[in-house]
Amino acid sequence: MNTREVDQMCCVKKGCNHGPAPIPQEGKWTQVKEINEISGLTHGVGWCAPQQGACKLTLNVKNGIIEEALVETLGCSGMTHSAAMASEILPGKTILEALNTDLVCDAINTAMRELFLQIVYGRSQSAFSENGLPIGAGLEDLGKGLRSQVGTMYGTKQKGSRYLEMAEGYVTKIALDEGGEIIGYEFVKLGVMMENIKKGMPADEALKKATGNYGRFDEAAKVIDPRHE
Repeated sequence: MNTREVDQMCCVKKGCNHGPAPIPQEGKWTQVKEINEISGLTHGVGWCAPQQGACKLTLNVKNGIIEEALVETLGCSGMTHSAAMASEILPGKTILEALNTDLVCDAINTAMRELFLQIVYGRSQSAFSENGLPIGAGLEDLGKGLRSQVGTMYGTKQKGSRYLEMAEGYVTKIALDEGGEIIGYEFVKLGVMMENIKKGMPADEALKKATGNYGRFDEAAKVIDPRHE
């Protein structure tokens, strides 16, 4: 149905139509016209309205279908339960379905939006990888022990900085020099420790084997527990 103004107009023919610009996808240049022509693995970050927490979402998409989803959340306890549901909801959906599905938590919804934009504009991580990345590539991002890369640091003007969690693991001790400045830290690789315990290693031995340090820890004038001192 047209308005009267449009009905009275004469018809002007359309000229050349080259279609959509090609985007890089898994080692090919593709003129994508349908959602089932989308493929790629990539990451996106989202946040909720109060910005109390954040989500990093990794999707591996093949022919428009989400084959693999890694949902990592930070800063909100309820968000972890939302992530559990999202990990069930996402696989098997097209990226358009996922964009219009309630993923329980706004941070995860926002991550899905950001990720959708990356994928459909050809900005995926696997854009120039022939045939893309296999299912399981997202899980490999977690590394040994299958734990997210988390950094947790706390500081006050009166008492200074406290390292609580690093990429290496759970920080147990901070090394200070004679001036009271941080020169290193001791950490426990929790994923490695739990794997060893599950294999039957005594907990004390597993803890010792998974413990390491970084920096000039051995030169410390003083060592403190960042959570209690």
